[in-house]
Amino acid sequence: MRIGIFLIAAQFPGQEAGRVLSDAVELVVAAEEAGFDDAWIAEHHFMSYGVCPSATTLAAVAAGRTTRIGLGTAVSVLSTQHPVALAEQAAMLHHLSCGRFTLGVGRGGPWVDLEVFGTGAERFERGFGESLDVLLDALSTGRVAADGEFFRFREVGVVPEAPMRPVVACTSGPTVGLAAQRGLPMLLGMHVGDGEKAALVADYAARGGTAAGHVAAGVAYVADSTALAVRELKESLPRWLGPGLAGYVPVDGRPRASRDVPAYVDLLTRIHPVGSAGHCAETLLRTAERTGIEHFILMVEGLGDHRRTLENIRRFGAEVLPLLAR
Repeated sequence: MRIGIFLIAAQFPGQEAGRVLSDAVELVVAAEEAGFDDAWIAEHHFMSYGVCPSATTLAAVAAGRTTRIGLGTAVSVLSTQHPVALAEQAAMLHHLSCGRFTLGVGRGGPWVDLEVFGTGAERFERGFGESLDVLLDALSTGRVAADGEFFRFREVGVVPEAPMRPVVACTSGPTVGLAAQRGLPMLLGMHVGDGEKAALVADYAARGGTAAGHVAAGVAYVADSTALAVRELKESLPRWLGPGLAGYVPVDGRPRASRDVPAYVDLLTRIHPVGSAGHCAETLLRTAERTGIEHFILMVEGLGDHRRTLENIRRFGAEVLPLLAR
């Protein structure tokens, strides 16, 4: 089983964004020391939910501070970036990290980012497949050209070359189909439980997908008892999720469904490794058995306090990871 941390760079009330980012690098260093396999970094724009607008940049900084731990993006949003530019960044990180970097990409959402960066709602609504194919060409062959709806340019050589296969965030049938058709592993979000994960894995296989190494995100907090861990997260997470989720602004005035924050927190604490060390290990082993997924990336920032997040990482490494060794 492969276990990593998942950093959203969550900004709790009263925290300064720059401090959150520098603390995130320290969390990657702590995760390496604690024995985690990798650290994955999220990308968000214009909101307190996550204050890292460039997951590749933060991964580059973390690569310079570490020597062993894998690094990934969860995810770099293709709908607001040029796929060739992202391929160049990924190739640089591959070489500069001595092969420790994994690129995770996603479609993103219909947010104001599309307006600010000039890519438009059309790229989000129907351009993900084309963007993904341009990215794959740039990564797999070292040369890329395009003649599609959203990208048209002459053939160029990509420098540096770095053959890589990205991971694709999948939340629906269409994105599962795109990943399966291209033989790319899926990255599944922390909002879905074991049954939904298993259904997405089955759908992937039914669509002809053959890639191994799917990744699932979750929330993790280890405490002296499961009751204590659940209670503390239910107290802390709404302070971040309430204003954070409110920061999602649609690009075109479409209505945005609001999430019931207490119900969401209750879900997260029930389906993910939140509890005693034994409970955390049992939860991950059960999810692996039910879904076939054996690579988990765990959001460890749920308490909103840097010192306690460091303690959470160290305790998980010392008390839970040994129970998962096979």
